Amino acid sequence: MAERSPRVRLDTPREARRRPLVRRPSYDSDTFGVFAEQFARFMGTARFLLWMTAFVVVWIAWNVLAPDEWTWDPYAFIFLTLMLSLQASYAAPLILLAQNRQEARDRVIAEQDRQADARAHADMEFLAREVASLRMALGEVATRDFVRSELRALLNELDERARPADPEPPDRRTDG
Repeated sequence: MAERSPRVRLDTPREARRRPLVRRPSYDSDTFGVFAEQFARFMGTARFLLWMTAFVVVWIAWNVLAPDEWTWDPYAFIFLTLMLSLQASYAAPLILLAQNRQEARDRVIAEQDRQADARAHADMEFLAREVASLRMALGEVATRDFVRSELRALLNELDERARPADPEPPDRRTDG
């Protein structure tokens, strides 16, 4: 009997056999994340704001005060606006990436703290039970004052037994 090829159904899509025309660039996400965090930290400093302010002031001053043949961005400062927009368009995703990485670290730390709290709580409950059992056991143990009073009572009893019995006075003796 000849083998039949599997029947092709029209209601199921065929598998795609195409390879992508462009290979995706490979990168180390951890290294990129570290870069994003360092960049976000730098952008959040006064040093960055001072450098950015100096850059904008020099840009505007040069394009306003320099001779026309030396300027590259006349008064509307369109090129400066483009540069600042480009910087902001790259800064926002990098800052979000840094925040996501920090959130992941915070989540791990919070879980570790929760586990440590649970262990500490269990330890405290165990110690509370141990203290309660020690209190109950101490209730059954004789105290120092009780032992002293018992020893005094025993000494008194021994002293009474060790004393010779008083002989009866002679006049009360009855001869028989």
